[in-house]
Amino acid sequence: MATPPAAWLTVQTTTDSEEKAQALARGVVEARLAACAQISAPVTSVYHWQNAVETAEEWQVLFKTRAERYDELEEHLRAAHDYDTPEIIATPIVRGSARYLAWVTDQTSSAVAL
Repeated sequence: MATPPAAWLTVQTTTDSEEKAQALARGVVEARLAACAQISAPVTSVYHWQNAVETAEEWQVLFKTRAERYDELEEHLRAAHDYDTPEIIATPIVRGSARYLAWVTDQTSSAVAL
C-alpha cells in the first residue's frame, strides 16, 4: 500500500546575510506562499562551487507551507534570490498538531482576508 503524498512541507533556503533572509521570509509570507518563516542564526556552509571548495557564513530560512503551494514558492524564491543556484529543498511534514496544520492551511490560502 503506497503512502499518500504529504499535504504540508517545510521548505529551506539559505542566503548570505540576515537582511536578505528577512526579505525572503517577508516576501514569501506576504504572498501567502508560506504561513511562516523561521530564520536561523548564521551557519557555516562548506560546498563545491566553480571547481573549488568554499566556506561561507549563511542564514537558513525555513518555510511552512502546503505541498500544493510548492511550485509557486520555488518560483518566488528563484526570482527573489540573488544566488545563481539557491538551495531550495522541501521536506514532507508527515505528522503535526492538527490545529497548527489547519493554521498553515488557512494562512496559505489566497482567500484569507488581510
